[in-house]
Amino acid sequence: MTKETFLHDKHVALGARMVDFAGWHMPVQYTSIIDEHKTVRENAGLFDVSHMGEVFVSGKDSLEFLNKIVPQDISKLDYEKAVYCQLPNKQGGLIDDLIIYKIGLNEYLIICNAARIDEDLNWMVRNKKGLDVKIDNQSHNYSLLAVQGPKAAEILQTMGLNTKQNSFTIKPAKVAGIKLLASRTGYTGEDGFELLVENEYSEELFDKILELGKPFGLKPIGLGARDTLRLEAALHLYGNDLDENTTPIEAGLAWSIPKDKKEDYNGKEIILNQLANGTEKRLVGLKMLDKNIARHGYDVYFNGEKAGVITSGGVSPVLNANIALAFVKNIKEICEGAIVQVMIRERLHDAEVVKRPFVPKRNIVKVN
Repeated sequence: MTKETFLHDKHVALGARMVDFAGWHMPVQYTSIIDEHKTVRENAGLFDVSHMGEVFVSGKDSLEFLNKIVPQDISKLDYEKAVYCQLPNKQGGLIDDLIIYKIGLNEYLIICNAARIDEDLNWMVRNKKGLDVKIDNQSHNYSLLAVQGPKAAEILQTMGLNTKQNSFTIKPAKVAGIKLLASRTGYTGEDGFELLVENEYSEELFDKILELGKPFGLKPIGLGARDTLRLEAALHLYGNDLDENTTPIEAGLAWSIPKDKKEDYNGKEIILNQLANGTEKRLVGLKMLDKNIARHGYDVYFNGEKAGVITSGGVSPVLNANIALAFVKNIKEICEGAIVQVMIRERLHDAEVVKRPFVPKRNIVKVN
């Protein structure tokens, strides 16, 4: 049965086109994807991302537990700070990618992908044996609203939020008088906040943000523009660019893996070996040299031989070009500036290997 967020009827009333996504009935667009995309890049947009999972981890062994299941060193995570993490299996492949927040003494909040909540929970339970840890899935009790774009902070400041908050931090806050948790994070490459609020207050919060954000050019944004925004920023989408057969090193996430973490974790030997010695495949950015779109699953060729596969592809409204992410053979010839071909409808089309992200990210903010 398809699930609905608490804001489902709001989206329908606003004329959104609804689609099934990860088992949820979600708004894909309200007007056009390109218009919504440009709204977020130029002003601000409001997203309902309540399909995401919220799992609270607590108990005296919570730190030991988290250090066992992610490659990142959670002992270095300070109070009210966040870190991007992965959840590897024993072979180093990724069960999911996550954001972990430290919200108290021995208390953490994990945000996980909608389609992976059950898999994540099962893996966590399997890995908690012998540890004093409580794993509490509260996904059904909370809504998650994201306000993203260069005017996001200004809008929320007028609604009572203290925006003197660095990126990748989380704080208890009030917005329009509503208690919530405000994290300066997002999935667009722009500055913005994600607001975790109890379901019963989500409709009021949604309406207030739309009303008070309107003079700033804020509009509701669907999942279609969320995907084009994250693709321009070269942010990974689980199920496309990440899966259980792909390690974080292959996926270009080596920057997030500490080399000096002492604690053992699932897949550690494989991940650190790849970090030291390289991988057979790697993730690259592609810019199509014609008007064709490289879709997920299309084959990539180099020098007449199959060399990889497209993981994500689509339009870049900012670049006015078609872009893609692809796994390719990790050989020195496939480098920035190299020309590869993508098989589209039984014909090869040229694409240039380009730097990621495709559009500069503006999401890192330091105010104190």
